[in-house]
Amino acid sequence: MFLSYVVTFSVSTIGSSTGKFLVNSGLAFTSEKYFLTKPLFYIIYYLFDLTGNFGVAIIILTAMTRILFFPLANWSFVSMAKMKKLQPEMTRLKELHKDDRQQQQQALMTLYKKEKVNPVSGCLPILIQIPFFFAIYKMLFVSLEMRHAPFFGWIQDLSAKDPTSLFNLFGLIPWDPPSFLVIGVWPILMGLTMYIQQKLNPAPPDPIQAKIFMFFPFFITVLLSQFAAGLVIYWTTNNLLSIIQQWVIVRRTNIKTN
Repeated sequence: MFLSYVVTFSVSTIGSSTGKFLVNSGLAFTSEKYFLTKPLFYIIYYLFDLTGNFGVAIIILTAMTRILFFPLANWSFVSMAKMKKLQPEMTRLKELHKDDRQQQQQALMTLYKKEKVNPVSGCLPILIQIPFFFAIYKMLFVSLEMRHAPFFGWIQDLSAKDPTSLFNLFGLIPWDPPSFLVIGVWPILMGLTMYIQQKLNPAPPDPIQAKIFMFFPFFITVLLSQFAAGLVIYWTTNNLLSIIQQWVIVRRTNIKTN
């Protein structure tokens, strides 16, 4: 493993100038830990050369990752759409076997097998996003090129958080809220897309879990409001593409139960 505080990668092979990385804690990108970050930087830098905007490059990269994992995500969304359609039948079986937990689970498993659905398939889209989420976060955190790189409108630094805040009506009220209350437009859009995406998924069978999941988009909105705007733009774009894909699949899914 090569240790350094500053690592310079020549990207002349893709028609770009030299890219410099400031590496946290002296850990270079040649480490196996960053096997995704370095290729993502090359791709984003190439897209930046084409578009002239790192924010647009992030959006295009998000679309590319969605296309790359389309078959796997499609299988997952089809399974979730079937689960949503089966909710009435699942509720009926639970009521029918409410006094026999083992019989209830057996009936549900028979239904899953008959309709060829996987109750844990909803985890796959999230698992797919996690490596790219952390790779883009690391790239925004350490890449000198991303510092003070503007997007559009009020986003003048993709490596900094969204500067607007809901609590001063996005600048209409002459008051600077404390840092933890700076919840900008992009984090709110991300939370709304997460909420819509949640509504397209089958509801958790346990009422307590359902209540926890209901507040999850709000929790993520508050959490990611302190993260780099580029990361929130990536997550929001990914959610929007997921919503479109899920909506089409839900419309096409037709499950008949006895």
